[in-house]
Amino acid sequence: MNSKSRLIAVLLALTLILAFTLTACQSASDTGDTGSGDTGGSSDPVGDAADDPSITTLNLYSFTNEVPNMALRYAELFPDFKLAINNTIVATDGGGYQTTLDTALAGGGADAPDIYCAEAAFVKKYIQGDMKSYAATYKELGIDVDALISSAGIAQYSVDIGTADNEVVALGYQATGGAMIYRRSLAIDTWGTDDPEEIKAKVGPGWDQFWVAAEELKAKGYAIVSGDGDIWHSVENGSDYGWLNDAGQLVIDPKREQFFDMSKRLKDNGYHNDTVDWEEPWTADMRGEGPKQVFAFFGPAWLINYVMPTDAPTFGDWAVTEPPVGFFWGGTWVLGNKGSKIKQSAGELIEWITLDSSATGLQSYWAAGNLYDGAQHADLQGLYDASSIKKDSVASAVVMETADGSLDMMASQNIFPTFIAANAQASGKNLTQYDETINSLWRDQVREYTAGNKDKETAIADFKQRVLDELGISAA
Repeated sequence: MNSKSRLIAVLLALTLILAFTLTACQSASDTGDTGSGDTGGSSDPVGDAADDPSITTLNLYSFTNEVPNMALRYAELFPDFKLAINNTIVATDGGGYQTTLDTALAGGGADAPDIYCAEAAFVKKYIQGDMKSYAATYKELGIDVDALISSAGIAQYSVDIGTADNEVVALGYQATGGAMIYRRSLAIDTWGTDDPEEIKAKVGPGWDQFWVAAEELKAKGYAIVSGDGDIWHSVENGSDYGWLNDAGQLVIDPKREQFFDMSKRLKDNGYHNDTVDWEEPWTADMRGEGPKQVFAFFGPAWLINYVMPTDAPTFGDWAVTEPPVGFFWGGTWVLGNKGSKIKQSAGELIEWITLDSSATGLQSYWAAGNLYDGAQHADLQGLYDASSIKKDSVASAVVMETADGSLDMMASQNIFPTFIAANAQASGKNLTQYDETINSLWRDQVREYTAGNKDKETAIADFKQRVLDELGISAA
């Protein structure tokens, strides 16, 4: 889950209290010989996953407390799992998490991670980039991965991102395909309907209809989006190519270059409130407190659950529908260490998190928002609040097809059918390990252009120079 993707990272409300700490915590389970928890997933593990019986602790590294808490809950739910969970949590700020993780992977030994997490902004570094050699394939972890991907209906974009040399080495539990999250009252005032199917046709497919809708909303005094960042992820992930070509040179996909013109069009025509995502004016627009009422935000289910305010006048006035262009935003992928001495146990836990679509799998609990109901571990008590259940989009379409995704914020709309479609439309084939840095440099120059400080040619030239200066990557 659910950087500026660094919420996406992800999921600000769940991670805030631990974002700046490095902790080690152990589960309430007794330590001892490795057991084999029944996760409800595949039957007998396959591959080279034999455990060293002398190991009593499983090391897990993450940048939020989300996956560590899942691991602690797993140990509670499946008492046959006898390993203690040792969680190391480091914030992504300033590259702190990557530095800590890289050092631990390279150093090996007792402190090396058995399981580690990576978010979308830098996940390719650990799958196909500089740190790829440490990742075990899921088959090496004893997971019957191909069969489980098929039976669970795992979102293809997540599989594509987590695959290296035709082998899956990472998968997510949360699916972050993006929808258009729109205000019902503004839709009714503008078009006489708030029906998601009709609104989908008003704004897309494609960008031409989006601009028609922007003008119609403007005539009513509304902004179609809060700022250009609200459409950036659609443009970024809707492009045909990533930032690097096969030779490792910087390239600019024509669809991404078009974002210069799209951003300027939004600003020059007064179609937005000219906010910057993650800054206060952006969230003020979610509360309906900006200079113009904002019709839509573009994002995954985590944007609804963890970012949009629940105490605002706009609560209950939202709905979701498909965006003009499919995209995803953020997410966490889970990897196993090739050098781990407890691959079987690590594989059992990873399978439960990423591939188990049964009623007792992580994703069923996550979609229902009740993972921590009845938790006994001291670190997990209080995480479950029946009055504020977070029903989140998960990687398994099979789980979401039978789960109840109705939310009060969405006027009781079941959001899961929309996000199943969104996950299917997303593409994971244009990521690089440098996206976090390059995206930031790119958007800085777009803002310079739309503010009138530079012409487009100068802004693009400066972008290329900044990439060369900071990453040593020259333009093709």
